[in-house]
Amino acid sequence: MFWTQVCCQYDGTYPGFLSCVFDCYVNREEPVEFRTPEDMCCSLYPLRTVETDESHALRVYRSFENFGREGRELAVRCFLTCLPDKELWLWRFLRLGYRQGKKAVQNLTDPTVDKVRKAVWHLEHETHQYKGFTRFSELEGVLVGEIEPKNRVLPLLRPHFCSRYPQERFVLYDRIHSEALFHRPGKWAILSVDNFTPGPAGEAEQAFRKLWRAFYNTIAIEERYNPRCRMTHMPKRYWAMMTEFQEDYGTAFPEVNVLPSAPK
Repeated sequence: MFWTQVCCQYDGTYPGFLSCVFDCYVNREEPVEFRTPEDMCCSLYPLRTVETDESHALRVYRSFENFGREGRELAVRCFLTCLPDKELWLWRFLRLGYRQGKKAVQNLTDPTVDKVRKAVWHLEHETHQYKGFTRFSELEGVLVGEIEPKNRVLPLLRPHFCSRYPQERFVLYDRIHSEALFHRPGKWAILSVDNFTPGPAGEAEQAFRKLWRAFYNTIAIEERYNPRCRMTHMPKRYWAMMTEFQEDYGTAFPEVNVLPSAPK
């Protein structure tokens, strides 16, 4: 059965993507590209601009019940990954799910299922890493942290940190995706943020940082110093945002980080 091939342009949100799925099924169109308004390149396919419709998005989301719990989770979390052309892979996964139902996610030899599974695994693994490698600093009564993830991990980190610090006011900023998790007792929100700059750390915060670095260096055993092993358990790309690998420059999160030499 032939479907018209089109390029879908949407607002870049998950409800916007689900609206694309709805419109493509209604109009019997096969998206071969997905674009957001920020994309500058042109497409050789007919351009269909899809407005986000919350009711259409909700109908598509409810249809994921046919995929089973695991399939529904993959259909939601794949959109948070850094998978290139994730919308196209997710569209293919949804079409497979509508045809095969719960059996689709068990078809591990299918290239689409394999690609989506691996992308979601990478997302969940990075989320797990940031649960341990995220560092907060107290700035004027608010805990502030910054991360540089490859995937959009804030929605998955939100339950962990909100339950861990239920009575705290904190901000966790994602530098790469320009969004932040804001929390105060009883309320939270993930919002897009531009030009986020935390203020300078106070004397008390600077003192606690020095104590933490002193503790980190003191517990190290010089005779067992093994940087390769350390990078295996604590990948180097996380170090820039971690207090124990920073020096004091008078700012909460300096742009230049000095990595320590062998622990003493």
